[in-house]
Amino acid sequence: MGDSSSEIWIEKHRPKNFDEMIGQEDIVKRAEAFVKQRNMPHLLFAGPPGVGKTTLSLMIAKKLFGDNWQQNFMETNASDERGIDVVRNKIKDFAKTISLGNVPFKIIYLDEADALTKEAQQALRRTMENFSNTTRFILSCNYSSKVIDPIQSRCTVFRFKPLTKDDLKSYIQRIAREEKLKIDAKALDAVVELSDGDARKACNVLQSCSVMSKDIDEKLVYKIVSAAEPKEIKQVLEIALKKDFVKARTLLLDTMLKHGLSGVDIIKQIQKEIWSLPIKDPEKVKLIERCGEVEFRMVEGSDEFIQLQALLASFTIAGGD
Repeated sequence: MGDSSSEIWIEKHRPKNFDEMIGQEDIVKRAEAFVKQRNMPHLLFAGPPGVGKTTLSLMIAKKLFGDNWQQNFMETNASDERGIDVVRNKIKDFAKTISLGNVPFKIIYLDEADALTKEAQQALRRTMENFSNTTRFILSCNYSSKVIDPIQSRCTVFRFKPLTKDDLKSYIQRIAREEKLKIDAKALDAVVELSDGDARKACNVLQSCSVMSKDIDEKLVYKIVSAAEPKEIKQVLEIALKKDFVKARTLLLDTMLKHGLSGVDIIKQIQKEIWSLPIKDPEKVKLIERCGEVEFRMVEGSDEFIQLQALLASFTIAGGD
């Protein structure tokens, strides 16, 4: 079934041309214009994970530099090397050398730039100023607010939006065709739901499923990602609404043990199922609020099962008389 490494799979199925990028049409048009002009400012890519930030950066480099792109492009991850030394040494050494070929600058791609310390960001700001003739920076982050204002003001900001379900479906179907996988409609919906707008995650799920079978169904998808099927969670909640608290608690524990789920995993799935329950909207809103409160307590270290029982008690109360 080809290479088993998820990184190799992701690289294999990256879009190779601008028109293959999904869900970011406006951003792609602007990036393509820079490539045609063979000139660009510093760029700041901000947005959730798995929406195309790294892919677009690689595409810009490959289109600008052609066969010499690897000599003119440096990729580094700020979450691995957060300190000031990486800016003063590794990045600065690459930035001050001239480019190879007929493009007058090199590109440094700094992934997860919002993980850099404030001191490192100040050093980066000076490097961006001093070597702007020979180097362009593409900074990628999940939260642009964590990047200091002086850096933001030196960059053109591209805000990537989460991928829609239709975007993800077309991406998954393309991979399935290329890998000769058969994926049914329910399995496709399950991969989209579990990926939560993240194309990288969708690719990983498909790759994991393909190792088990070329025929992918909904059951296999949920088994691979160790998630409870929506109908299992919904059944627990409906039993709680019918005031059978003990049965709901037992079934919830069985579901958690069967799939190896943590309390936070379960909370996220419960929250998604609340809107499909046969109760009034004001009650749904209250239960959503309870989910947020319970999740916070879990993250702060409270006992997961006690918190989940308290949440189920809220569902029992919401069920009325």
